[in-house]
Amino acid sequence: MKVLFHFAAGPDLAARLAAFAAQGLSVAACAEADEATLMRELPDTDVLWHVLKPCTAAMIAHAPKLRLIQKIGVGVNTIDLDAAKARGIAVCNLPGTNARAVAELTLALMLATLRRLPLLDAATRAGGGWSLDPALQDGFQEIGGRTVGLVGYGAIPRTLAPVLVALGCKVIYTARAPHPDVPGDYRTLDALLAEADIVSLHVPLVEQTERMIGRAALARMKPGAVLINTARGGLVDQPALADALRAGHLAGAGLDVFAAEPADAAEPLFSLPNVVVTPHIAWLTTGTFARSFSIAAENCRRLAAGEALLHRVA
Repeated sequence: MKVLFHFAAGPDLAARLAAFAAQGLSVAACAEADEATLMRELPDTDVLWHVLKPCTAAMIAHAPKLRLIQKIGVGVNTIDLDAAKARGIAVCNLPGTNARAVAELTLALMLATLRRLPLLDAATRAGGGWSLDPALQDGFQEIGGRTVGLVGYGAIPRTLAPVLVALGCKVIYTARAPHPDVPGDYRTLDALLAEADIVSLHVPLVEQTERMIGRAALARMKPGAVLINTARGGLVDQPALADALRAGHLAGAGLDVFAAEPADAAEPLFSLPNVVVTPHIAWLTTGTFARSFSIAAENCRRLAAGEALLHRVA
């Protein structure tokens, strides 16, 4: 069975992919920017291991043998589900496999934003770490004692919440329904925005959540609050966020995702000193790959055997 992993692979990852030959899988890696290799490989591909670059109707049409699109991750908003359905191609995702990695980077962005780590790193590298403007001292904050509002309560917030509690945070959350068995107190979204010192987004991008953090939602947030987004860039109205940060209504933001990806260097948020950014890599760890590939390979086995697939979403 031929599998196309639509992502760049370094030496260690390439060796891990080659090892799947023992399970009857021929896994080829194709960097997301390499259109020539993608177009050459797709016609013989049985299974696409999809990561971030959109899986379009044109790609699906160019892959006549394709039987399964396996998302390496959770969100399937980057897959043309209608085109897959029209061809009878199964679509599966991997809930929970990246939860630990995303939870850890979410916490890292919270801490980096509160302690202004990019500014300190740049000043120290330039030899000015001991001559910072004393006014900056007023902006260095601790996470202990803060109220953290988690928007959504799936696998990632459930991993993160106990850590936040251990660090001395009060955890509140909003979800489709209260969860009495988890750390934290339920709030409506409006109440959470008004109460939280840190708002962290953990919901999928669907029609109902697109730009859910717009100008009105940002205005409801506490003055001096911080916004963290490791979910999907489309959840946030980025121009409105930039305005709220420039005006000082928000103290900072930590962002791993953006409305357009890869994000352009001219993105206005990138010019703001109170914003910490990473390039949609919260999920990207060796542990995530190990957990993800194990299930993805099992789905390939099930596909060949005609068995029910794990975590089928379409």
